[in-house]
Amino acid sequence: MSFDVMIVGIGGQGTILTSNILGRACVIEGIPVRGAETHGMAQRGGSVESQIRIGQEYGPLIAPGTADLLLSFDLMEAVRAAHWLKPDGILYSSKEYVIPTSVFMQDYPAPTEEMLTEMLGSRHAHIIDSRAIAEQAGNILTQNIVMLGAASPMLPLQKASLQEAIRKTVPPKTVDLNLKAFEMGREAGKSL
Repeated sequence: MSFDVMIVGIGGQGTILTSNILGRACVIEGIPVRGAETHGMAQRGGSVESQIRIGQEYGPLIAPGTADLLLSFDLMEAVRAAHWLKPDGILYSSKEYVIPTSVFMQDYPAPTEEMLTEMLGSRHAHIIDSRAIAEQAGNILTQNIVMLGAASPMLPLQKASLQEAIRKTVPPKTVDLNLKAFEMGREAGKSL
């Protein structure tokens, strides 16, 4: 069994935390896992990529065009990273785009559905309003966990393992909040 997950976002959105949760869930289940990260300019609003290879024993890097799942915390990052997906791969992206940082303070126009369809092609794309769900859960900083929850039914991992990995990875005082965000995201993902 091999299942490749590409996680993309902008520095500060929780890309690496999310990949750590996935890796820990694999360890809990005894599944081999390999991972790699790229986060050079993350502190300046730059792109962050995490590659997680579930069930893979040989190498941490995913070849372009072979990822089973692309999990994106930003619409524009989803478009930028779409080439990682295999033709029948699945994309889960937050509805957010160009999250304001010290670098991106301008008001960019929201991408339209037509623009996204053209840029992403015919890929199986699921767009989640992670901000609204995270606000309902109690904190907008849990958007990455909402997105993980939304995509979780597609992962070859047990829900209980993912929840245990969240408990062991996030700061102790935020465990309940993150578990709630995960569950709310999972429900949102099921409705797609």
